[in-house]
Amino acid sequence: MKFVTYTQFDSDLPRFGFKKGKFIVDVLRAAIWAKQSQNRNEFLDIPTSLKRTLEQWHFHYRRLQELSELVPSMDLHSYTANEKPIALEEKDVTLHSPIPNPSTFRDFYAFEQHVKSARKLRGLEMDPTWYELPVFYFSNPNALFGHGAPIPYPVGSLEMDFELEIGIIIGQGGKNIAASDADYYIAGYTIINDWSARDFQRQEMKLNLGPAKGKDFATSVGPYMVTPDELSHVWSGNKMQLRMTCHVNGIKLSDGNTNDMYHSFAAMIEHASRNAELKPGDIIGSGTVGTGCILELRPENTNGWLTSGDKVVCEIEQLGKLENTISSS
Repeated sequence: MKFVTYTQFDSDLPRFGFKKGKFIVDVLRAAIWAKQSQNRNEFLDIPTSLKRTLEQWHFHYRRLQELSELVPSMDLHSYTANEKPIALEEKDVTLHSPIPNPSTFRDFYAFEQHVKSARKLRGLEMDPTWYELPVFYFSNPNALFGHGAPIPYPVGSLEMDFELEIGIIIGQGGKNIAASDADYYIAGYTIINDWSARDFQRQEMKLNLGPAKGKDFATSVGPYMVTPDELSHVWSGNKMQLRMTCHVNGIKLSDGNTNDMYHSFAAMIEHASRNAELKPGDIIGSGTVGTGCILELRPENTNGWLTSGDKVVCEIEQLGKLENTISSS
């Protein structure tokens, strides 16, 4: 299934839904419809936000699958609960980050090509420790943007960049999780664009602490949280095979694949949870895929750094498209 956090109008509070064809089905309204029309009460126990649902994810997910099967596939817009439609066309809603308010957002450094390229630009060889340790930094969980949201250009920067990544969202939560058990804690996959101010980052990295200000102004996440069962066919051995691309103003700049990840999400979960509790809804990013940013491609080959008005579309097979336009502030 594909889950979303959405609003219909700007003044609305975020709502929890799932994708069904071209529609977004509202979980609460669908549960009320099931009670009123089918005399099915059990769906009313499903929490009204994705984050709260993740606290008992495996139990609630079974109910959500049953609810999706119960909701008709045809003429969805004609079904109502308390005189409100249980579903809206996706084009008529605003999709936010699937988890707008995670407790933490950890971003890893898992693609070898990107790491090699970034270190070479700083005059550094690959450190052998990188192959042993899936390192990460904490980014800002309070600066997440959804699909279609305008992204503020970082004030004072002259070198704004995108970073194409795949991410996971944690379900259930746990501490000291073994890599062999990690799949149990992956509720779903999503697309991440880790926006970067390279001039800020370059300055702070000289002090061997960071990145921080070069990253904390914005991260795009979405458009959906796609459950692992939807991706069972994309695995080859222990690696996912999903093409990852990024277009800027309609021009393809990035073209990579998830199978190039050196460190697995299982290894990341094991490392992140060592002596620390992962909370339901926590987001973990893979780090940038090879070719997945202007820093690696070089601005002289990409018509420069990003500027206000640029449209950036990150796409991963099976996960959808995450599109944003850069605003002036």
